[in-house]
Amino acid sequence: MEFLHGRTESGLLRRLQPSYSQDMDKGAYILILKNDECRIQVGAQGQRTFSAGWHAYVGSALGPGGFSRVMRHFRLNRDKNKSPRWHIDSLLLSPYFQVVLACCIHTEERIECHLARHMTGTVIVGFGSSDCTCKGHLFYYPSDPHEYILRNIQSFAEKERNAFQIEVRTP
Repeated sequence: MEFLHGRTESGLLRRLQPSYSQDMDKGAYILILKNDECRIQVGAQGQRTFSAGWHAYVGSALGPGGFSRVMRHFRLNRDKNKSPRWHIDSLLLSPYFQVVLACCIHTEERIECHLARHMTGTVIVGFGSSDCTCKGHLFYYPSDPHEYILRNIQSFAEKERNAFQIEVRTP
């Protein structure tokens, strides 16, 4: 695992040792997936077509399990052994989508909708936003967006005048 801090004196991300406590193992996350072109069923939304490339999903891990939700996403994508519960599960269960990594942002603040509004990929309207007023929480990128997303989180942290600890997890 690689640990990054969202803000330094020079404004750049820097490596850190794991310093968060188990109590702080919650926050928001951005799940990055790579996929082939496909058409899949997404809950009550019906069949949706996804262009080949990369997708980033912004989610919340503020519940009692915290970032165990991210680990659940990794396992579901690997094992494909459960029924879908959320919109993102439709992608995780699909053979066309592969989880590449997750950027976990350690915070007790509810920031996932603010992060989603800060993303500049092409929004997949209505995906993952049935319980909020956002256009969507899934974004399309034609090429690997992970470096861009890390810079985007840093920019978001600067605008919010907050420093977040960012942990990059891989499946």
